[in-house]
Amino acid sequence: MERKVGTISRGVRAPIIREGDDLATIVVDSVLDAAKSENYEMRDKDVVAVTEAVLARAQGNYAKIDDIAEDVKAQLGGETIGVIFPILSRNRFAICLKGIARGAKKVVLMLSYPSDEVGNHLVDIELLDEKGVNPYSDVLTLEKYRELFGENKHTFTGVDYVEYYSSLIKEAGAEVEVIFANNPKVILDYTKNVLTCDIHTRKRTKRILKEAGAEVVIGLDDILTKSVNGSGFNENYGLLGTNKSTEETVKLFPRDCKDFVEEVQKQFKERTGKNVEVMVYGDGAFKDPVGKIWELADPVVSPAYTSGLEGTPNEVKLKYLADNDFADLKGDELKDAISEYIKNKDNDLVGEMVSQGTTPRRLTDLIGSLCDLTSGSGDKGTPIVHIQGYFDNFTN
Repeated sequence: MERKVGTISRGVRAPIIREGDDLATIVVDSVLDAAKSENYEMRDKDVVAVTEAVLARAQGNYAKIDDIAEDVKAQLGGETIGVIFPILSRNRFAICLKGIARGAKKVVLMLSYPSDEVGNHLVDIELLDEKGVNPYSDVLTLEKYRELFGENKHTFTGVDYVEYYSSLIKEAGAEVEVIFANNPKVILDYTKNVLTCDIHTRKRTKRILKEAGAEVVIGLDDILTKSVNGSGFNENYGLLGTNKSTEETVKLFPRDCKDFVEEVQKQFKERTGKNVEVMVYGDGAFKDPVGKIWELADPVVSPAYTSGLEGTPNEVKLKYLADNDFADLKGDELKDAISEYIKNKDNDLVGEMVSQGTTPRRLTDLIGSLCDLTSGSGDKGTPIVHIQGYFDNFTN
């Protein structure tokens, strides 16, 4: 019988994961139990994805904010430090800021404006035009910012992050000075020891600061790259990808993800005989059109995946074929012609007109975004996502 359904993405429920759990076996058990419960079968080229949060939890990859403070003090000297370009997030950065501030006597907090790197706004961009402010060149003190724009609360959370971050620094025992600028070199007028907190632009920011004469430049990816006092760590991403756990602890991005996905793939093969692709995923890579917030606060969508998920889609646009190459056909004749075209398409369609309008993104970014939307970030209880039919096309 001809299959009438294409891609299916299912959120799979799992037990609450605790440190030390055998997550690979739990994942396989949960997916197979779900398939049995919903009366469907595993297939070759299925994708099973696991959220980074449960992997980090199973690994016990946690740290105290005092561990952050100790590492910051050791690397930046413990005096006046510049903390620049953080994202505005209670879950992602505020908890890290508490630790950072405990590792310094004074923090010069430099915020990008009108928004942070992922689109959280400090001020409406229309107000910049109205007030004649140029965010590319103008440096604002806290007093000038308040004079021009007053109090600005986040669209969704209702938090005034300027006040919130300032209070966290003070509560940690450090002095605070807040400035607003988008040129990283501005911070060097205040201190030569800088912690750059941007995520996706961090390499460029570090380079600019070093070339401009900074004495010490580190990023969030340089903090807790090794254990401090027995803490968790991440050798590749440091504090990037961190989430709040408690008021005094953070959960770091998981480690050894490649070993994990290969173990899950191996168990599926042993238990089902199917070749299943496996990935770990975090934030999806998409943007909210209303709040203008880009979802990707993790350093990558997927820190590890099996080899079958390497690369980008190689697809043709059906409507292009229907409107151009086979415009004179219809019905079964049109269907057969397009099917035959797909079966014989080139292995690399980059630059070909027939592929225009398809999505030129990595498979892991596309699938990871689908997983993030499927699992959600709240109380759905589905940290595992099972995708079927993703690699199908019109001929299957």
